[in-house]
Amino acid sequence: MEIGKIHWAGIVLSLIIIISSLFLIGDKYFFMIIGIGIIAGVSPFVFSIIYETRINAEKEEMFLEFARNLVESVKTGTPISKSIVNVRNKPYGVLSENIRKLANQISLGIPLNLALNVFSKDINNKTISRTLTLIGQAERAGGNIGEILESVAEAVSTSDKLKKERKAVISTLVAQGYIIFLVFMVIVLVMQFKILPMVSGIADVETIGSIGVISESEKLSQGELTGSFLYLLLIQGFFSGLVIGRLAEGSVKSGIKHSFALMLISFLVSAGANIFLG
Repeated sequence: MEIGKIHWAGIVLSLIIIISSLFLIGDKYFFMIIGIGIIAGVSPFVFSIIYETRINAEKEEMFLEFARNLVESVKTGTPISKSIVNVRNKPYGVLSENIRKLANQISLGIPLNLALNVFSKDINNKTISRTLTLIGQAERAGGNIGEILESVAEAVSTSDKLKKERKAVISTLVAQGYIIFLVFMVIVLVMQFKILPMVSGIADVETIGSIGVISESEKLSQGELTGSFLYLLLIQGFFSGLVIGRLAEGSVKSGIKHSFALMLISFLVSAGANIFLG
């Protein structure tokens, strides 16, 4: 993922908000403003990852359609280079421009292997790149390109089906991960607003009974308590999201969006609870 203007804008906005929040140290809105600053800085990166994931999924789906069209054309006896030119104007979504560029390069006399290499770099998708490498090797070896394309299309289709089946199976696991985290968050908030104040009150009474005075410096301030529990929730949310992504999509990187969602939920719930219950 390349860092663009929107990412730098998010970083700058985040720094401005965080620096401005330093003037509110001790205020009950301090941690809420800090959280807003962090979200402003992280959001562009998270949305970029989500967007790239969707685009890659669409690329693989459209490439499968492209491969199927090539198979049909090659089976009629048309050379693969001519087949690519013949099917270039069909709708391929995000790949339409790349496929037309590939066909134009072939029409201009650029060797197929070189054109496929450029096509692979433009698409920047590992699954498609491996497939194009196989097609290029088969073309150089003079093999039955029709059978190879058919095998490739079948393999990509099978892989796509397995991904969808896996996603359906683990959706329950993802939901369980979110539910477990929400239960953890509720427990933390109950400790913060119910149990610890109650324990603190009992301790204060005992202190008054024994020495007759309570030192303000010995009390745990509400701000420190709020910060501690918020950090706990954010850290737990971050790592829980990574675990969910690893289990659900097989990639820690894919878990970043889950981490962002859990951390956002933690921040909003914690900030709201501190405003209305603190």
